[in-house]
Amino acid sequence: MLGVGALGSRAARQLASTPGVDAILVTDPSPGRADGVCASLGPVARSADVDFDLKGNDVVVLGGPGHVQAGQAERALAAGAHVVATADDLTSVRGLMALDGMAKSRRRTLVAGASFSPGLSCLLATHGASLFDELHEIHVARHGTGGPTCARAHHAALGRSAMDFRDGQWVERQGGSGRELVWFPEPVAGQDCYRAEMSEAVLLVPRFPTLERATARQAATRRDRLTARLPMLRQPHPEGLVGAVRVELRGLRNGTFDTLVYGAMDRPAVAAGAVAAVAAVAAADGELHLGAGGLATLVDDPLPMLADLAARGIRGAVFAGANVL
Repeated sequence: MLGVGALGSRAARQLASTPGVDAILVTDPSPGRADGVCASLGPVARSADVDFDLKGNDVVVLGGPGHVQAGQAERALAAGAHVVATADDLTSVRGLMALDGMAKSRRRTLVAGASFSPGLSCLLATHGASLFDELHEIHVARHGTGGPTCARAHHAALGRSAMDFRDGQWVERQGGSGRELVWFPEPVAGQDCYRAEMSEAVLLVPRFPTLERATARQAATRRDRLTARLPMLRQPHPEGLVGAVRVELRGLRNGTFDTLVYGAMDRPAVAAGAVAAVAAVAAADGELHLGAGGLATLVDDPLPMLADLAARGIRGAVFAGANVL
């Protein structure tokens, strides 16, 4: 486990409680943090130096800042390990996806975006897509952040260009534009969401050949939009508060156009840690495709992973509404 902040420590805790996990090596650049996490996990975990030899590890989970994860992933693949990367920003995810050839040549799996959004959102989208005869659109929205690193990354994402997929083409959009009122599971409820530098579309589009549109937005306030290109004005919450993800799918079902909406609500660091742990177990058990990609492209059937997440307390929900004429 490389990096045990809010997300990484949760992932380590999930792995420590997983049957069949014999040992967890934990490292973090912050002095004493790895030792503190290991003390809370018991004898299954022990701390190591930041530059310890990765050889002999079945899976390496990357829980540190996104901008270092591509380099860490390359090092882990070279050591013969599967990799689960939790970075969710577009630049980091693209760097991870560029390691696809290296992962395949070493017959290893590199999971990119194994988090709350992307990650859980990808599993929900893949499951929902299986219920359509022909999938045309996927629209993802997220609310909330994990630890301070995540909060700063999401703050900056509003000031950077978003990538929408439209009619078979990638279209660059201005971050902070495209205001849309999105309804998440209670108690989050309705939130204004905007375009941002998110990686969902890049991770989802390769899985669905009939897709015509794919977008991603994140919840934000007016102040968030105005200050997105500046440092955060106040200290982020140490672990984040309640968050939510929403996945809307549109396409043909039984010959008619239909819409399906999935969602989930939890503290983002908790949910992301569970997704990373479940992905690590699946990679170690050989249940994922070889190469680099998001969970949408690496799993055939997302239901076993969703069932595992539900057993860990991370449950999805389906919107059951009615059309009002």
